[in-house]
Amino acid sequence: MEDATSLPASTHRHQTPCVPPSSRAPCSSLAPSKPTPEPKRTPAVPSTPPSSLTPASQQVKRSRSPTTSTSPRPPPKSPRTKPRSQSAILLLTDVFGLNLLQNKLLADSFARAGYLTLVPDLFAGSPAPSDINDPASANFSIPAFLAAHQPPVTDPIIASAISHLRGSLNISSIAAAGYCFGGRYALRVVNPSPGGADVAFAAHPSLLTDEEISGVEKPVSVAAADRDELLTAARRAEVEGLLLGAGGRYQVGVYGGTPHGFAVRANYSVESERFGKEGAFLQAVGWFDEFLVGRG
Repeated sequence: MEDATSLPASTHRHQTPCVPPSSRAPCSSLAPSKPTPEPKRTPAVPSTPPSSLTPASQQVKRSRSPTTSTSPRPPPKSPRTKPRSQSAILLLTDVFGLNLLQNKLLADSFARAGYLTLVPDLFAGSPAPSDINDPASANFSIPAFLAAHQPPVTDPIIASAISHLRGSLNISSIAAAGYCFGGRYALRVVNPSPGGADVAFAAHPSLLTDEEISGVEKPVSVAAADRDELLTAARRAEVEGLLLGAGGRYQVGVYGGTPHGFAVRANYSVESERFGKEGAFLQAVGWFDEFLVGRG
């Protein structure tokens, strides 16, 4: 990866095509010379539980910036995907950050869909424990953790990542994909301030303020769980009303039989959660294809 002194302490970069070892969906990167039937579309998310998968990546240390995971697009002639030229996804994680395997696999999946994917470490190497209920995490305080990662702390990290995409990697179009904690910041970067992205997707976002919702100026898509204590049905209705009032293009999808976190940490033994995770991923990619790539 290009040297980027403006980015946070290490980078996480793929050296091989970012394809999980299962659910390898065929798609073409070249225009066919003759009309051919469109192949059946296969979700670009793993069909097997994350515990059985390994991200196609390696850790590269950086001296002056937080950890960042980069999932480059597959090669231009890959039969698996069509690269989205000059476009990238800024993946803003939940509180579990890059320590969570599912977040790395999610970056792999976006890369398989043809997008360069950058995942900044929003927590300076100290995310929330992967299992908050583990006795070993008894001293972990969610309120204290969230208080330490408010916008004045998090916005500059995201701005640095955006600057790297546009300046060092010459990316002209950026989609923000945020999950839970990161969902709030996906909407913030399509506000006038701090801004920086061209389109946003947020899955089960938390801690959103009315001002952050009503201030969006770019297309926004939201994937919500129907059983989410952090985004209740009443709050979901308020979010939709605020997006409607903002006057821009928006989408709100609700996935039945899903809890908070389903778009990242779905229980694969529960059909509604597996379907919800795959559906939310395809919702994000479809939104980006329409409003990021399609707009050019």
